[in-house]
Amino acid sequence: MWSYIWHTFFFDPVYNSLVFFIDVVPGGDVGLAIVATVIFIKIVMLPLSIKVTKMQVVMRELDPKIKQLKKDVPDKQEQARAMMELYKEAKINPLSSVFLMFIQFPIIIALYLTVSNGAGFPFPDINVDLLYSFVMRPEAPTMIMLGFFDITLKSLPLALLAGATQFLHVHLSMPAPTPKKEGDEPSLKEDFARSMQMQMRYIMPIIIVVIAYTLSAAIALYFTVSNLMAIAQEFVVRRHRPATEKIEEEA
Repeated sequence: MWSYIWHTFFFDPVYNSLVFFIDVVPGGDVGLAIVATVIFIKIVMLPLSIKVTKMQVVMRELDPKIKQLKKDVPDKQEQARAMMELYKEAKINPLSSVFLMFIQFPIIIALYLTVSNGAGFPFPDINVDLLYSFVMRPEAPTMIMLGFFDITLKSLPLALLAGATQFLHVHLSMPAPTPKKEGDEPSLKEDFARSMQMQMRYIMPIIIVVIAYTLSAAIALYFTVSNLMAIAQEFVVRRHRPATEKIEEEA
């Protein structure tokens, strides 16, 4: 069952998308095909991605109300109930972003296995048994992207670029951490929330760099293109979000 789910929804679609684009892009460049494949995957996931991006924008707009609610409602259960009502009124589901993050993991694994040996043998050899009927076998795929580097090997510049774009994306999508006020004794929960924000801002990009460099340039390409599209999407959603939909901040 798990093998069927893996091949039907993750590995085979990624493999066939990559092979299709290898046949389309100039020179059978596997690196460019990976870029095209990531863009294709992100377009397929675009409705969910836009929903999550809009939710993050609304969450930032709700932040003053949530802070005020925590001051006005000391009881934790009542506080949680009021926050859920606030989310319901704003028509957002905080779990959507978690789902979007976790669904990318098997896609990344599928892409890594595709260019290594998950198809029975590594690229540029093609396993025709896995191809859909409408996907043609490329004549001469090349693993040297743009004639500069082998995408199956490690690439520090690409890994650093993946980390830099991750940092920029997190910086744009997450609200700035609340500064500590002099004389105030922050609660354990506030310290934990501030710590999580700092880790997402600074530790996560470092983790992305390590993962991208440890695996291969193919994974670094995935993170870089994915982050660039997420950054562009963030700007588009911010610009085109109607003012009538925005949550008014309480004074």
